[in-house]
Amino acid sequence: MPVSLKPLVALLPWRRTELHAHEIYDAIVAQARLPIHYQEHGVPDSLEGRFMVLSLHLFAVLHRLKGQGKAASATAQSLVDRFTADMDTVLRETGVGDLSVPNKVRKLVASGASLHETYERAFANGGTALEDEIAGTLPGDEDAARAASARLTPYLWEVIESLENQPLQAICEGRIRFPDPRAEGATQS
Repeated sequence: MPVSLKPLVALLPWRRTELHAHEIYDAIVAQARLPIHYQEHGVPDSLEGRFMVLSLHLFAVLHRLKGQGKAASATAQSLVDRFTADMDTVLRETGVGDLSVPNKVRKLVASGASLHETYERAFANGGTALEDEIAGTLPGDEDAARAASARLTPYLWEVIESLENQPLQAICEGRIRFPDPRAEGATQS
């Protein structure tokens, strides 16, 4: 009977962080795929729209991990690495040629990092700054993007608040919960 080393590998500290990042990223992707974002919040159900919703959830989690110590920093880096690997997979699955995948992945990751910085500044500025930035980054015409942002931003604020109320250790261990976007406060301005 062959013996598996997987349980032993999971004991290595950097592997645990990596494994938990996969769990966190899977939760982010599941939340970003919820039909409500596209049907009720008004985000276009396209590659660009899905990328934006994924980026918003990733921003919220990275915001929670920011400045919270070594374990949170390692989790954040593993999460960004997982995002990068996912973008590589998505590009390959959509038929992008092997030779151009690395350049396109770099552009997507740079775009994600830029979005994160933009959202972080807007969040710090308060008021309607975050809603304005989200509207400016959503695909589609300006009026539709503004309307979608007005519905999506209160939900994002609720996600950020929910993550702030969850124990950091639980999040770093992959036990993360997102609020129900259909809940009363999540979709109202």
